[in-house]
Amino acid sequence: MAAEPRPGSGRTVRHEGLRIGGERVATARTREVLNPYTREPVGTVACAAVEDVRRAIALARAFRSPLTRYQRARICHATAAALRTRTAEVADLITAESGLCKKDSTYEVGRACDVFTFAGNAALEDDGQIFSCDLTEHGRQRKVYTLREPLLGVISAITPFNHPLNQVAHKIAPSIATNNRMVLKPSEKTPLSALLLADILYECGLPPPMFAVLTGEPREIADELLTHPDVDLVTFTGGVAIGKYIAAKAVYKRQVLELGGNDPMIIMEDADLDEAAVLTAAGSYKNSGQRCTAIKRILVHDAVAERFTELLVQRTRALKYGDPSDPDTDVGTVIDEAAARCFEARVSEALSAGARLRCGHVREGALYAPTVLDRVLPGMSVVREETFGPVSPIMQFGTIEEAIRMVNASAYGLSSAVCTNRLDYITRLVSELAVGSLNVREVPGYRLEVTPFGGIKDSGLGYKEGVQEAMKSFTNTKTYSLPWPK
Repeated sequence: MAAEPRPGSGRTVRHEGLRIGGERVATARTREVLNPYTREPVGTVACAAVEDVRRAIALARAFRSPLTRYQRARICHATAAALRTRTAEVADLITAESGLCKKDSTYEVGRACDVFTFAGNAALEDDGQIFSCDLTEHGRQRKVYTLREPLLGVISAITPFNHPLNQVAHKIAPSIATNNRMVLKPSEKTPLSALLLADILYECGLPPPMFAVLTGEPREIADELLTHPDVDLVTFTGGVAIGKYIAAKAVYKRQVLELGGNDPMIIMEDADLDEAAVLTAAGSYKNSGQRCTAIKRILVHDAVAERFTELLVQRTRALKYGDPSDPDTDVGTVIDEAAARCFEARVSEALSAGARLRCGHVREGALYAPTVLDRVLPGMSVVREETFGPVSPIMQFGTIEEAIRMVNASAYGLSSAVCTNRLDYITRLVSELAVGSLNVREVPGYRLEVTPFGGIKDSGLGYKEGVQEAMKSFTNTKTYSLPWPK
């Protein structure tokens, strides 16, 4: 049940300017950041204008990084170490501005540490290839070499609210590792974690022109980040509608778009139902369900549906939701009351159309209780759209063919998971699901920060994120050849 609020819980007041060229730049206008749970101010940030965006891009474009691979690796590793040392402080800030519970925000700091560690390691790896040219009768006695170089222009990055530290880490760490320059606009709802990370990076030796943080209203500055002639690449994580707007607006620029998901958990008739319930609860409610890879649809075989649902309800009712700053809380708030009202409305709509409520469906401000409903049909908006909150909608199927059709009918194609021990089921799902990833006996979102990640259809253009894939996207490949004796 919901915890009672503690006065001032999670309040961390910070007053920040823009981060341009390593300086804190004051602006005429500011924006207040509010704690989603208490509605108290967390901090005040500057609102950048178009002139600030142009200045940041110009400073970045003019800078040519002198950092060696060793120096880049050292900065990344030092940043990881600093984040570990300051875990409690950083987690408190994430919780205060996002409403995520301390368990989730602490875990996020650990993930960001992994991102910088992997990026530091990758910075030391030789990224070239060698091709011998005497492979055909038309070949010559030469060798062709490749190397990867930073982009000529600037990387423009836009990040969402749901992982205010780790999403930023996934942009800037590969940028540092490849010696690029980046201008970042974090979510206007959760900008403070990005600003703190910028300070840590500068303290760890990152030249300030390599990373600028611009806060403010997206409708005022986003287009300049997308269309400025000195921006070579736009990397965006967020919703589908904005992603498609970026794709149309940026046009002749490289684009890495990691968009939404409608990720299924498939429970086959041979599944270990206790394990399946544990995984489904974790996959549905971690981060308050605000993950593109969170479980959004639960597809359960008819033969085990009732027993599985009972087990999931038990797991759901055992969770403590409420004050995000309470270390015992399992589920904090969603990002704001408007989001919570949206989930409440979708569940109510499903119930009026014949779905059955098994637990939850209680809202207080931005706090929405973890909710289980069954007898859900594919056409209901709670599963047709991406419901970005702690909701577990259960649908039933009779055969694996039916399950595959249900998964692939979605406009999204990000992640998926299955609970089964049958190899024939696993191989069919790997071959036939139109998704970017499939995890067996795990949650859909399981991955390492270094592994390729991304989706297809409305979940993205097929380009992957993850440290290694991002580093490939953030570089130009140059080839050169040399004579080579027999």
